[in-house]
Amino acid sequence: MILLFCMQRPNIFSYDDLAIQRGLRMVYHHRKIDRKLFEKYRRRFSPYCSVASLYLWAAAGGAVPGLKDYAPAQKPKRKMNVMTYTMHYDSPLGKILLAADEEGMTGVWFEAQKYFAAKLPPENEEGTMPVLGDACRWLDVYFSGREPDFTPKLHLTGSDFRQAVWALLLQIPYGQTRTYGALAKQLAEINGGKRVSAQAVGGAVGHNPVSIIVPCHRVVGSDGT
Repeated sequence: MILLFCMQRPNIFSYDDLAIQRGLRMVYHHRKIDRKLFEKYRRRFSPYCSVASLYLWAAAGGAVPGLKDYAPAQKPKRKMNVMTYTMHYDSPLGKILLAADEEGMTGVWFEAQKYFAAKLPPENEEGTMPVLGDACRWLDVYFSGREPDFTPKLHLTGSDFRQAVWALLLQIPYGQTRTYGALAKQLAEINGGKRVSAQAVGGAVGHNPVSIIVPCHRVVGSDGT
C-alpha cells in the first residue's frame, strides 16, 4: 500500500496480499490461488497492476453484489484437552449413563439401548461436575412423576438437520406427543416449504444423544405407537 499510495507505483501486485488473493478467487471463481496462477494474472494486468489491485480490494470487501469466495470452507479446529466426564444414574427403568463436558450434557443413554454411548469420546473418565448434578436432579424430579421446571445445560453435536429436529423435540410439552409426520411438516414450514420426510425425522430422533431430557420418547408413529 505504501508503494501504491505514497510512491504512486503503477504496477504493484503483491502475492502476499490476502485481499488480492480473495478478490481473484471471487472474480474468477478459483478455489485457490497458487503462485503460478497469480503470475498469470500479474502478466495479464501489467503494466496496470495497481489499478487491478484497487478493484480486487473492492471486490474482496463486498463492493460487488453476488460475488462469493470460492475458497474451501475450513473445518473448525477441535478444542484440545476437552475432557468428558461420566457417571451412572439408577432409574426405575434401569441404569443410565450420563456424560458431559465443560459446555453441557453430551449424552444420556439407557444401558444396552441402540446407539449406546455413540457420542462418547475416548477421552472420558468417571467423575462429577455441576451439570451432571443438575441432570441427576432433573431425572429425580422426572421419575417422581413431576415436570422439571429447569433444563440442564446441553451440548448437542450433530448435523444441522439433526440439531433442528432435536430443537423441535425440546418444544414438545410435558405429557404430550407428536408424530414424526407432524415434526416433518413443522420443519418444512421452518425451511420455507422445502419437503422433509418423516423417515429422515425418525433417523434424527433415533440418534438423539441426550435421551429423556431431550424428549425423543414423546414422538410416536402415525398409529400412535
